[in-house]
Amino acid sequence: MPVYETAGSPPIWRRRNRNQALAHWAVWLTGTAIFVYCWMQISGATTWFFVWDAPRIAGDIWDRATPPRWEYITQLGRPIWDTLNIATLGTMIALCFAVPVAFLAARNTTPSRYIVRPIALLIIVSTRSINSLIWALLLIAIIGPGVFAGVVAIAIRSIGFCAKLLYEAIEEIDETQVEAITATGASRWQVMAYGIVPQILPAFAGIAVFRWDINIRESTVLGLVGAGGIGLQLNASLNVLAWPQVSLILLVILAAVVISEWVSAKVRGAII
Repeated sequence: MPVYETAGSPPIWRRRNRNQALAHWAVWLTGTAIFVYCWMQISGATTWFFVWDAPRIAGDIWDRATPPRWEYITQLGRPIWDTLNIATLGTMIALCFAVPVAFLAARNTTPSRYIVRPIALLIIVSTRSINSLIWALLLIAIIGPGVFAGVVAIAIRSIGFCAKLLYEAIEEIDETQVEAITATGASRWQVMAYGIVPQILPAFAGIAVFRWDINIRESTVLGLVGAGGIGLQLNASLNVLAWPQVSLILLVILAAVVISEWVSAKVRGAII
């Protein structure tokens, strides 16, 4: 923090010197200019009549959607079960692939930092960078619509997420335990089994439950593109403007998400 002194007056404390203050204001002005430019572009491409009319439209849809069509709930049992299966199976498949990828990506367990590790990191980045809906669209074009496409889409999307968190946990282990087991003459696999795996098991369990909770949410909308689950029912109801059915489906999805959140919180609390 710079200090300025003037003749016959006490020192003046300032947070920034002159150059730092100019740079600070330059950054703010640049950010403001970018925001104004982006707002002008968005405003020019927006039909503001529909924006101002949105409250009336929302009220009209609310009137059409209430009360929900409760008798339709008998047709939602199988779709919500498919949704839970998509999330669960996708998470399990993802973990099977994420564990070896994480060990190959971690600096302290990879067999090669210059060849194997960059490939593992590329897998992590590439699977995380594409949304599950996009994966589902691609897989539907390849293997056809249905639950299987949803399971594979969730699995591919989850590999990078689980592997990233897991390899970071591997890199943060206590190396003294590994050194102690290595000093006994243990092989590389024994060191991994007895020195590394026990330390990352709590993190692995937490990551698995957390990702399953996320996949419950993501799998509810995969049906909108034909990948199975309750999203198929939602899409069908939206296409025929059956708003009472739509409101009931949204309530069922909300209930499923709340229950999955409660279960995951209980499991994480038991693990931690």
